[in-house]
Amino acid sequence: MSWMKRTFCSSIGLKIIMAATGLGLFFFLIGHLSGNLLTFAGADAFNEYAARLKSLGPLLWVARIGLLVIFVAHVLTAILLTRKNRAARPEAYVFSSTIQASYASRTMVMTGMITLGFILYHLAHFTLHWVDSANASHMDFSGRHDAFKMLVLGFQNPVTSGIYIISMFILGTHLSHGLSSLFQSLGINHPNITPTVKKVAPLVAWAVVAGFISIPVSVLIGVIAL
Repeated sequence: MSWMKRTFCSSIGLKIIMAATGLGLFFFLIGHLSGNLLTFAGADAFNEYAARLKSLGPLLWVARIGLLVIFVAHVLTAILLTRKNRAARPEAYVFSSTIQASYASRTMVMTGMITLGFILYHLAHFTLHWVDSANASHMDFSGRHDAFKMLVLGFQNPVTSGIYIISMFILGTHLSHGLSSLFQSLGINHPNITPTVKKVAPLVAWAVVAGFISIPVSVLIGVIAL
């Protein structure tokens, strides 16, 4: 057990945990986005997708809680790494090396914490129905929960859409650096690969963010409507 403690409490071990949890969360984002984009296919397609998820019963909540635990672990390892780095360099340099670092890399902990807050809000809104409980009881023509109507009515509120859009931009800032650095943290670092990863990863991150943002924007302008 002592070697495990030394490994996973070291800076290298923490970086591996942060990278692994970050990669898992990114794959979840891709899957979540794929389902959400079904809103463009219409109410029936999106409600069928929502019904399939709901049919998983307790397994769905196990997955939700598991994802939340992974996200908390991701944020905590980032905080621990930040503290270790500060402890190893208690006196600030005369010329801070962070000047050359990107804004995204300097704000990883902050953007991660904000994103965690957004996830809790997202669960309260569309899963627990604490934010807008009035839209939770709608049923479609097949007797399924009308998730499509709930989503459209939710995003027709400019304040709600604004929260989602701003949160997605913050997530994009986090992902643009996180995707670039996780390969190095996992030991995947090669002169022929790393430069391409650094160029492609931010593009992938912002493409995912654009996909999520397209939904509330499309509701606001009437492309997605009841």
